[in-house]
Amino acid sequence: MTGAAERSAAALAVEIPPATDPAAIPALQAEIRELAEKRGAVILAHSYERGEVQDVADHVGDSLLLSRAAAAAPQPLIVFCGVAFMAETAKILSPQKRVLHPDPAAGCSLADSITVDQLRAWKAEHPDAVVVSYVNTTAAVKAESDYCCTSSNARSVIAAIPPDRQILFLPDMFLGLWLERVSGRRLEIWPGECHVHAGIRLEDVERLRAAEPGADLLVHPECSCTSQVIEAAGDDAHILSTEGMVSYAEGSNADSFLVATEVGILHRLALKAPGKRFVPVNREAVCQYMKLITLEKLRDSLTLDQFEVTVPEDVADRARLALERMIAIG
Repeated sequence: MTGAAERSAAALAVEIPPATDPAAIPALQAEIRELAEKRGAVILAHSYERGEVQDVADHVGDSLLLSRAAAAAPQPLIVFCGVAFMAETAKILSPQKRVLHPDPAAGCSLADSITVDQLRAWKAEHPDAVVVSYVNTTAAVKAESDYCCTSSNARSVIAAIPPDRQILFLPDMFLGLWLERVSGRRLEIWPGECHVHAGIRLEDVERLRAAEPGADLLVHPECSCTSQVIEAAGDDAHILSTEGMVSYAEGSNADSFLVATEVGILHRLALKAPGKRFVPVNREAVCQYMKLITLEKLRDSLTLDQFEVTVPEDVADRARLALERMIAIG
């Protein structure tokens, strides 16, 4: 097995907890909101989380939006419904606050695709390069980076680096290849991938485009088919971050959209652009890690004050520099 295949197999082995009984959801959500107010907690949820978890959060969005929300929140306690690197990022940006992560097993196959030792070895081969790390990385990897970025602002981060500097981009190879295309810069790209986005194929896109010829096509740049889609669909394809998809759908005159990313975003799209139709390009594009967090686990984290996130101070201090550069670029 290749490293990517091993990570995909490990993710597929994660057992997703059963759905909460719909009849119990309103009472659980009310209990969670009461607990959050009592504890002085802000609840953050990524757009790939379960719909009922998104609905109880104070802020829902992509990594960049939630990073900013974590830093700006006045509450002393952050409860992060997302995957582990996101909760780490919140702690790094808000060292004076406590951060809880309702399920520590909620990891990320993309973040696992590069270790800090691998990055150090790569840097040693390119001692004068600027290191740009996707936010989907561990705190230790961020600490070895010059800049972090999200899919929302990766293009702006690349543009901010002097054109004569070599860039090491990690860990998502498909985002890296798209960045090369739109920036005109040659990048040294680490061969990592998100197991969910890697599974969204050109044939999935082509099948839906044939069935829905009038629909707008929204594609996340982590998808393995991004470059092929650009070649096949040209200006008919909109390559967007999760937050970019929401903004585009809200402002578009179109009423039907084909969505190539993790299916959790469909809940948020339906809320933000009511009356419009959203069709997943691949209905099996489910992140098992994102779905580990349930309302019950969120309630228990608040009730029992469990699963606090910590980052060693020296690692956090260095990682914070790369993250603050990301946030400043916007």
